[in-house]
Amino acid sequence: MKKITLFSDGSALGNPGPGGYGTILRFGDKEKIISGSEVHTTNNRMELLAVIEGLRALKEPCEVDVISDSSYVVKGINEWLEGWIQRDFKKVKNPDLWHEYLEVSQGHKINGIWVRGHNGHEENERCDKLARDEAEKQKSLL
Repeated sequence: MKKITLFSDGSALGNPGPGGYGTILRFGDKEKIISGSEVHTTNNRMELLAVIEGLRALKEPCEVDVISDSSYVVKGINEWLEGWIQRDFKKVKNPDLWHEYLEVSQGHKINGIWVRGHNGHEENERCDKLARDEAEKQKSLL
């Protein structure tokens, strides 16, 4: 099973407001950059969508370290998801995206790793810029 590192970040201007996400997939010395945006969204939705789109890009089952500055995403993956499934996602924010996460994460071994945001972590800073740039593009279209 390939070992992949997935760095991710999300941004929403206004929260809710125009939002963007940025993802860097790394396998050895190869990188793939993924980014996107939505017109009206929240920071948490963009944080989670960054992970979903990164996982969607994988072509085979992998061992994936998801590195994020989002406690919501990391704790959701590592701690809360099992309970949410048992409760059928009652009183859980963004159940649509968590269901999507479950679909795209099948077959992968995923470990969430939290890093402090805006703290000089190179890939986190790059993902933050991708996410902010995407959100700014959406804002400029309004």
